[in-house]
Amino acid sequence: MMNSTSASPAEPTISVSGDGTDARRNSKRPKYSRFTQQELPACKPILTPQWVISIFTLVGIIFVPIGVAALLASNDVVEIVDRYETECIPKNISDKIGYIQNPAISKKCTRVLKVPKDMDKPVYVYYQLDNFYQNHRRYVKSRNDQQLRDKSKANETSGCDPEKTTANGMPIVPCGLIAWSLFNDTYNFTHSNGETLTVNKKDISWKSDRNHKFGSDVFPKNFQNGTLKGGKTLDPTVPLSKQEDLIVWMRTAALPTFRKLYGRIEVDLKENDTITVELENNYNTYSFGGKKKLVLSTTSWLGGKNDFLGIAYISIGGVCFFLATLFTIVYLVKPRKLGDPSYLSWNSNRLMQ
Repeated sequence: MMNSTSASPAEPTISVSGDGTDARRNSKRPKYSRFTQQELPACKPILTPQWVISIFTLVGIIFVPIGVAALLASNDVVEIVDRYETECIPKNISDKIGYIQNPAISKKCTRVLKVPKDMDKPVYVYYQLDNFYQNHRRYVKSRNDQQLRDKSKANETSGCDPEKTTANGMPIVPCGLIAWSLFNDTYNFTHSNGETLTVNKKDISWKSDRNHKFGSDVFPKNFQNGTLKGGKTLDPTVPLSKQEDLIVWMRTAALPTFRKLYGRIEVDLKENDTITVELENNYNTYSFGGKKKLVLSTTSWLGGKNDFLGIAYISIGGVCFFLATLFTIVYLVKPRKLGDPSYLSWNSNRLMQ
């Protein structure tokens, strides 16, 4: 025979067996709480036509001016882009790969650039590569961060395949495909007045990378000693934290077309000035059909030249204005009472009959 004890409405009824055991312990009913029973207070806004129209209008008012400002800032950026990997190959050369891999042949090339508008200092110098997949899985993982950061880990080359050791088994520092393929084209600039434009290559990398990812006591060792060099050689007397071209290169790009900072020109360039570029066309993009471009660019408060952000903001704002106008017309032409039960599906079917 079961005896029952009374309980508050908020608690389930507790049943006690004849031997005094609490039957609730064996029950599968969950413990009561406002959270599990979904009784917590919640915001349940009712999207009336007035609210919807107001929200779309507000978003449009905010987004369109931001988009216009971003687009104007992008248009203020002055860029000079020069593609040179085709022009810097002699016309009589048919085997481009053999030409670029032959160290006995001079790869010097002269390019002349004209400044379209005034370019205020600093003028940023970039190199751009197309069709280069730095985001390839095997390429991205071919490095050893401990070796780059810690002198005591110089012999640690795990993960650096296939550029981990030399032919006689000596560890390579820095090891891996990323470092091995370091960009090695060089640029020297001369103004039309005969002045040499010095390229400042200091602080072109992220400060966090210099301080935390590349050691100040780690020096290159056995680097580019193989029969086939992938790119630039490194000064073995300079620590990795000071090798900023390497630091910039090893921050891999997410897309196959990317730009990396080469340096800064710390003088103003005036409209119609002529810049002569003496470059060495060393980097092999011919084996994978890549393109090489030299880019000189100024910046704005928003950064470099990029129209996408401004166009995106203007487009979203324009769509919001269009929807606000459309909903306003529908609301004025064919209004309906809020919460009218006649619009419910079962009532609609009955009215149609």
